Amino acid sequence: MILGAALSGAISDRIGRRAVILYTLLIYSIGSFLCGLATDYWTLLLFRFITGFGLGGELPAASTLVSEISPIKSRGRNVIILESFWAWGWIAASMVAFLVIPAFGWRMAFFVGALPALFAALLRFKVPESPRYLEVNGKREEAERIVEELERSAGVESVKDDTPSKGIEKRPWYEEFKMLWKRENLRSTAVLWVIWFGINFGYYGFVLWTPSLLTDQGFDIVKSFGFTVIMCIAQLPGYFSAAYLVERWGRKPTLIVYFFGTAAAAWFFGHADSEMTILLAGCLLYFFALGAWGCVYSYTPEVYPTDVRGSGTGWASAFGRIGAFIAPFIVPILYSSFGTEYGFVLVFAVLSAAFAMVAIVIAIFGRETKGMSLRDTSE
Repeated sequence: MILGAALSGAISDRIGRRAVILYTLLIYSIGSFLCGLATDYWTLLLFRFITGFGLGGELPAASTLVSEISPIKSRGRNVIILESFWAWGWIAASMVAFLVIPAFGWRMAFFVGALPALFAALLRFKVPESPRYLEVNGKREEAERIVEELERSAGVESVKDDTPSKGIEKRPWYEEFKMLWKRENLRSTAVLWVIWFGINFGYYGFVLWTPSLLTDQGFDIVKSFGFTVIMCIAQLPGYFSAAYLVERWGRKPTLIVYFFGTAAAAWFFGHADSEMTILLAGCLLYFFALGAWGCVYSYTPEVYPTDVRGSGTGWASAFGRIGAFIAPFIVPILYSSFGTEYGFVLVFAVLSAAFAMVAIVIAIFGRETKGMSLRDTSE
């Protein structure tokens, strides 16, 4: 996912957002299908790498496209609603695990995972390219045609834009990466990399290890299908409330509240001592964490100009995946080093601190983007 996010972001600034979404969706689906054909551990690992590459590349490209094509007043909300389908995917995956695998085996689950390839055809013919991307890359006529179609479908009178085209020359990918660290983008890049690293570290730290840790603590509830479904459902109001608040409060206040909320929920979870408190803390944790995720995806494309928006979003996502890679190794070390009782508390104290630190960074260095027009170039 690290490689997919980094490469797809840079490529989307060169060939377009829609094309990258289409290709990464196909890569993901092909990888999932091949997983169902794997004959041993190493081939499965290879095919899972392909699947992860596609998924890692699709996520930042999709949020960038939706951000660029949405009206200012609903831009943040639209991206978060898009990201809420992650929760619906969790629920669908839970149903596949519960219904399909026992009846047809694990291979069939991977074949079902290949079905998103069918959406590629719909994407190809129904989803337009970002007019803003086309405009910046000198494709004025195509951009105007798409805008006119969108205005016509919305019942809005089309207004001819006679301003000069702002087409720019293509830059090598390393020049685009350097642009992220120039003065006008430096602060945004640094803040976003902290946000993405922190949320990935904290989120995957508890998602991947919580079932094992709770089972070791004697709470078998985490093995039940009902527990999984409840945790999945708890994500949805987190997304929807965040989608409402980013357009009412703004991006920065909403991010701060949801990251501090996640930190508090993680601390509470670390001190849960019964199945009821585990359920309550777990629901709060998923509510705030996924609300924060949605806000991060909506906020990231807004702070960059169009000419490096894909690269900036992709590199931030890629750097964040390093946190997702590190956390699963740190959690068991913390847990085993301080004993079963204190280790459990310590794990969630560390995860809580990670979320809280992100909130503090946003409060001090973050910029508000609500109601602001997207910039086109870095110059």
